[in-house]
Amino acid sequence: MADNEIHTAWIVRKYIEQSKISGFDAMDYAQRRHEVGKLRKAELLRLQKSPNRNHNKQTKKNYRQTDAYIHLSHAERMSLIEELADLVGSWSFARLFGESINKIYFDPSRARMSADEQALEQLVSRFEQYLKIVAKSTNERNLFGALIHDNNETVSKKHTGLMKRFHKYGTFWTSIEKIIETPLFVNSELTSLVQIADLCCYALRRYFENGETDLLNRIKDRFDRKNSKIVGMRHFTDPTCQCMFCQ
Repeated sequence: MADNEIHTAWIVRKYIEQSKISGFDAMDYAQRRHEVGKLRKAELLRLQKSPNRNHNKQTKKNYRQTDAYIHLSHAERMSLIEELADLVGSWSFARLFGESINKIYFDPSRARMSADEQALEQLVSRFEQYLKIVAKSTNERNLFGALIHDNNETVSKKHTGLMKRFHKYGTFWTSIEKIIETPLFVNSELTSLVQIADLCCYALRRYFENGETDLLNRIKDRFDRKNSKIVGMRHFTDPTCQCMFCQ
């Protein structure tokens, strides 16, 4: 699976076929793939006779997205993601920036923008400020940064337009001087660091939605800080929130 995309959400879910195979953990990888493949082929044949086309379509998507990992048990797949998170956590040169918006508490009419537009503005502002601080502290005037964005046709034009506006008028928080151009849109399957960003997003989402801390604790030291306080991540939610970021 060396050349396959690391898509965390698809990797960590449980594959029901594996639980149906007796002695799955004792098999070698080739045997595991063969046995899971047999069950999946049988299920697709069964669904061909079903009138529920949406179920058939979704099942095919599930199989396609997880095919690269069916030879690994759930424990092995979780171990893979945990090791990657530990690796990210060890990158002292790296800084993480994030924005999580609880839409229940977000008012688009008051903000005069959508939630995803607000999130982009927040991320751009934090990254810009970070670059300015580093440039000043190192006396490096020619220090610049770029945004690399997972290629999504539904948001690419919107975010490109927003970034052009930020360059011209600034964000609510800062002028844009250190981030070059508009976001560069790339295919996540071909770009490993976008896959790492996906892992970090997954860790944040599981924390905010389910209270899971294991993955987040492995990467949290990489969030940008000022005087030991996390400033690279904002949680827009109920003002009484006591999560690790709101505190």
